[in-house]
Amino acid sequence: MKHFKIIFILLLVLTSNIKAQNKPAYQLFNNSGKHADYGDMIVDLANSDMVFFGEYHTNPISHWLQLEVSKSLFDIKKDSLFFGAEMLESGNQLVLNEYLQGLYPENKMILEMTQMWGNYKTDYKPLVDFAKNNNLRFIATNIPRRYASVLNKKGISALKELSPEALALIGPDLEKYFDPTVKAYAEMADNMGGHIPPNMLNIQTAQAAKDATMAHFSLKNFTKGNLLLHFQGSYHSNYGQGIIWWVNKIKPGLTLKSISTVTQSEWDVMTDEEKTTIANYIIVVVDNMTQTKQ
Repeated sequence: MKHFKIIFILLLVLTSNIKAQNKPAYQLFNNSGKHADYGDMIVDLANSDMVFFGEYHTNPISHWLQLEVSKSLFDIKKDSLFFGAEMLESGNQLVLNEYLQGLYPENKMILEMTQMWGNYKTDYKPLVDFAKNNNLRFIATNIPRRYASVLNKKGISALKELSPEALALIGPDLEKYFDPTVKAYAEMADNMGGHIPPNMLNIQTAQAAKDATMAHFSLKNFTKGNLLLHFQGSYHSNYGQGIIWWVNKIKPGLTLKSISTVTQSEWDVMTDEEKTTIANYIIVVVDNMTQTKQ
């Protein structure tokens, strides 16, 4: 009997240790700081006009969940769902459309695309191919990098030097609404401490040009009844800033939802206010998650 009790106690200890070693790759929270149910989140997101999914560019959990969320929203919204992405530049839309239509294989598309991200095949190809296989639109929303570079060098006055063809690839609201005191851009200067470069305003302008352009092409391709699922770095949508700020500025009244990705160590030090305002849903990933190659 004594031997049986010892074995029983050892089993309890072993079971307890195994439970303590559970290692979830991620946790999902809502903006009340509570664990969120994935299914409930999908239903909530489906009742939106636009959803902005903020990723960490090399985090595989972000990318896996982007595809899963795409599948789940498609089950509800069908062909009223469409996609947009920071990772594809507006100048590539024609080539992207032709690929989605099946006019030529992917190896032909890749050669024609400019500034393709290094992790396209592992992280974004599955999303593009999901759109292709289901006859869904995929919008290349970002400003061509060469124009962002010009704005970074010359400032907003550079818009007057660009051709009408070039300006058609840039959000037309940039000059009208750009405000360097808006939180997203003011923080860029604040984060430099006492080492603000003389071209800080140009740097802010270039960043705003990305947000304004992504907002513009998101809205240009949206009609009531659609659901846009847009993929971008979290910093382009956290705290209702970036793209979300521009969408609200250009066309107020739409129902916008957001998802953000943060690491566990970041989540642990965030204030309650930050947790309730960063996004509608937050993916908290472990700090030592293997990264993809950008």
